[in-house]
Amino acid sequence: MRLLHGLLTVATLMVVSSASSAYAACCGVSYSACEGCNTGSACSPCDPTYTVMRTRRRVVMEPQQVTCFKNVYETVCEEKQVDCVRYERETHMKECTYTVCKPVRETHYRECTYTVCKPVWETKTKEICYTVCKPVMETRERVVCETICKPVHYTKEIQVCCGHWETQVTECPGPVVTKHVREPGCWTWDPCKCRCVYCPGECKTIQVQCPPRKICKKVWVAETKTKTINCVRYERETIQKTVPYTVCKMVPEQRVKTCTYKVCHMVKEQRVKTCTYKVCRMVPEQRVKT
Repeated sequence: MRLLHGLLTVATLMVVSSASSAYAACCGVSYSACEGCNTGSACSPCDPTYTVMRTRRRVVMEPQQVTCFKNVYETVCEEKQVDCVRYERETHMKECTYTVCKPVRETHYRECTYTVCKPVWETKTKEICYTVCKPVMETRERVVCETICKPVHYTKEIQVCCGHWETQVTECPGPVVTKHVREPGCWTWDPCKCRCVYCPGECKTIQVQCPPRKICKKVWVAETKTKTINCVRYERETIQKTVPYTVCKMVPEQRVKTCTYKVCHMVKEQRVKTCTYKVCRMVPEQRVKT
């Protein structure tokens, strides 16, 4: 309601101000009663513009106080008597009779008969025939053909490419540049200032040729010269020569040798020993405990 009341007040003020401005602009006469605007009389300076009012809506947020409620739970403790049971332990004594088996150990003796194998060594001999290869060296000769390279010296002429560097100087014309030149002015009498005034000349654009420049560059001048060089050529030549060599031949030879060896025989032998063993016997015994 407060917002609506404010909007109505602002609209009323704007209508009043627009009506007063229209009345002042049209020679103090309202827009509907101004006949001079249509007939071109003394009220002709009146501007044919007018103000139209329209309603604009704007959302305005304003704070409001709202009361809210919520449930709050409160814990309340109260005293109450309940019946409880507690168990207490009591110890009683009584005598119990029981039977245990008591171990009684006894030692006994007996004779054990066992057989052992006793080793008996015997020495024997025997003859062994074997063959060995005896090396026999023999010298022989053979003819071997051998190829050797024999050097042959000779000379020949070759063409060698050589040359030297020469410096060449070339003249290159200078570039053409554009310059702005002002012509000489003159002094003229100015009757307004009662003195001579300097009038500058006309400014012109001219093309000026720069002086030439020299360019130096090195040029390789090729030459061909004849040169005599010494060469070596190797020619193959086959020769024959006698080469001695040694041949080893293995000649078999029979030999006999006597070998001695030992033979082991296992001979059985009876022996007797006294063995001791223990016997455990369980004897019942009455006991009493509390």
